[in-house]
Amino acid sequence: MERKQNTAATARAIDVLLEGLNPAQRSAATYGVEAEQGPPPLLIAAGAGTGKTKTLAHRVARLILGGADPRRLLLLTFTRRAALEMTRRAQQILVASQRGRAAGGAEAALLPWSGTFHSIGNRLLRRHAATLSLDPAFTVLDRADSADLMDLVRSDLGLARTRSRFPKKGTCLAIYSYSVNAGCPLEETLVESFPWCDEWEAELKRLFAAYVAAKQRDNVLDYDDLLLYWHEAVQMPGIAAQMRADFDHILVDEYQDTNRLQAAILRALAPDGAGLTVVGDDAQSIYALSCRDGAEYSRFSRSVLTASGGNFARAQLSFDPTYSRRCQRGHRPGPRRFL
Repeated sequence: MERKQNTAATARAIDVLLEGLNPAQRSAATYGVEAEQGPPPLLIAAGAGTGKTKTLAHRVARLILGGADPRRLLLLTFTRRAALEMTRRAQQILVASQRGRAAGGAEAALLPWSGTFHSIGNRLLRRHAATLSLDPAFTVLDRADSADLMDLVRSDLGLARTRSRFPKKGTCLAIYSYSVNAGCPLEETLVESFPWCDEWEAELKRLFAAYVAAKQRDNVLDYDDLLLYWHEAVQMPGIAAQMRADFDHILVDEYQDTNRLQAAILRALAPDGAGLTVVGDDAQSIYALSCRDGAEYSRFSRSVLTASGGNFARAQLSFDPTYSRRCQRGHRPGPRRFL
């Protein structure tokens, strides 16, 4: 009797949860949730004004209502604010469906593995630091501190006193970051993205080697290292298996902004795509982060389709009529695109 009551209560909560979603949003929020082997991979194509954040938050809530452990959901975004907003929305949806209290108290506790690629990488690297030959007490440099360290090494090597003008610290860091995130050799990076610096290839190689040595000496990692080390970690079978075992579901917002390094990490965490949901729009790149590779968006469909044996779905959201009203109240998302 108690089990039947719980089942009925859950069914009612799910009905309440899905109220207010249009058919496309509802389909994306619920796709594969009740599959015995877990949800197959899902790509949600969503332009501005289609309610993608709303849809992803509802999918998170639907997974939890269906019995998913919130502690085993990995939600990746591109800003800390976006991660907090997604968690807040999922919490509100669960409360509105009369199941919120059962899902957990504070918002931060609802989805403990919600954050940016860099923040999640930071936590995972500390957990596996010993295996990666890292000191778990390493310090993370922000972009400004990284540029200052680059400048210090640049001066120590005498590159600030060259006869012709050597690239400044910000440019040097941008070149280094692009090479790391794109997985490109320095020569290719210079030719494709920094042609005005190609005469300094040999000096830049020396600078970057010294920069890496300085970071290792001082036990510090920069933002690029958080992804680089995470990528290296998932190439190690033991660590990769542990990380995969930590998460039943991986959801990624703004997938069109991923670079090659981030995309490679995701493929390693979900090699067959099971439990993986990504949301994106290849027509826009909101955050314009380092070495964003829009081609990863189209590669996702091909690679996951192959890995999942064809068990893959693409949901396309349609325009949300509340979009114009929200814009009139001061919300200004990216360029409007009707799907």
